[in-house]
Amino acid sequence: MTSPTISGPLAGVRVVDLTTSYAGPTAAMYLADLGASVIKVERPGSGDDTRGWGPPFVDGASAWFASANRNKRSVALNLRAEQGRDALLRLLDEADVFLQNMNPSKLVRSGIDPESLRARNPRLVYCALSGFGLDGPDSGLPGYDLVAQARSGLMSVTGEKGHSPQRVSTALSDVAAGMCAAIAVSAALVRQARTGEGEVIDVSLLDADLALLAPRLAAYHAGEPEPAPSGGTDSVLAVYQPFEAADRSLVVAIGNDAMWVRFCEVVGLRALATNPALADNAGRRTHRPEVTAAIADRLRERPAVEWCRLLGEAGVPVSLVQSMSEVVKDPQVVARGSLLPVPGSGDALVSVRSPFRLGSVPQPRNERFPALGADTEAVLLELGYDADEVRRLAESGAVGTLDEVAS
Repeated sequence: MTSPTISGPLAGVRVVDLTTSYAGPTAAMYLADLGASVIKVERPGSGDDTRGWGPPFVDGASAWFASANRNKRSVALNLRAEQGRDALLRLLDEADVFLQNMNPSKLVRSGIDPESLRARNPRLVYCALSGFGLDGPDSGLPGYDLVAQARSGLMSVTGEKGHSPQRVSTALSDVAAGMCAAIAVSAALVRQARTGEGEVIDVSLLDADLALLAPRLAAYHAGEPEPAPSGGTDSVLAVYQPFEAADRSLVVAIGNDAMWVRFCEVVGLRALATNPALADNAGRRTHRPEVTAAIADRLRERPAVEWCRLLGEAGVPVSLVQSMSEVVKDPQVVARGSLLPVPGSGDALVSVRSPFRLGSVPQPRNERFPALGADTEAVLLELGYDADEVRRLAESGAVGTLDEVAS
């Protein structure tokens, strides 16, 4: 059984994904969304760590795993067995892209370090994802989202003013690193197509979080005081924060002076709009406590939905602070089909559509995440193994098939 006909700019590109957890699988999923044929290589028996992340589980499937593994095929290989490693190398000899997030010492022992693989397949685009990168004193340390958010300084500027630093409550480092990897791989594939030359790509969670902090780091180096948790108020823009309306929270983002005047007109603070000391952002920052206090007092007078309507009509960026139950019903989210129901889950599982839309692909690719080892036999047959060889590999434990996993 071969993969179904696939469209998209990366159609025909073959990707081998040896990553686990979230950053690497996210990168591979985005490449698959763009049309690549992705083979997910997993450990027989347990598979990707994320298969066990839960609850919630739906019919035994992890919601976390489902969210990062659509549009892939699963091959279960035991890389501790010589025959399992040989199968992986045969896969990589035919691959365009290889994604991995293993410890560097394990790569050399398994013969899947960049030098060894590119000697076999010079056109291979080799992408290593890690916590801290391929070089530097801490390149061998394990890395997870929480650690990256802490070490990058991201946590130091996140949280309520006067309280402890907080993690951004999602797999931010992983998703950002996955996006970075997908961008770099796509660029390398352009050169590969032109010249036949491969690449070694180095993506780390720490670097991804530093990129997210680029404006804050730049401001600090330019002389801004050391930032601290501020509840969303600490920004180069003076009025760029949450406020409490009569019934719930909303946010207001005033990005220029004309917008400031319109905002003041709508909320009935004309004296602020005409005050020369507040005519530009620098002045409003100087007087930020007084300005935001006056705004807070006024916004408490009406419900948040009413303020959102009035300010939106005036072209002032504003939003309710929505809960997850509101986000999934948001008319804009629904209209753009941003949540993709996982096939076969009865709408109990969803993944999030990639944050890019291609005019040439009007309907997103949305194949169910693979069962562990579901495609081992088919992929090995495609590589030239015969049915008896596959059976012997399964009996020896070098590979895992769907039947082996189920039993």
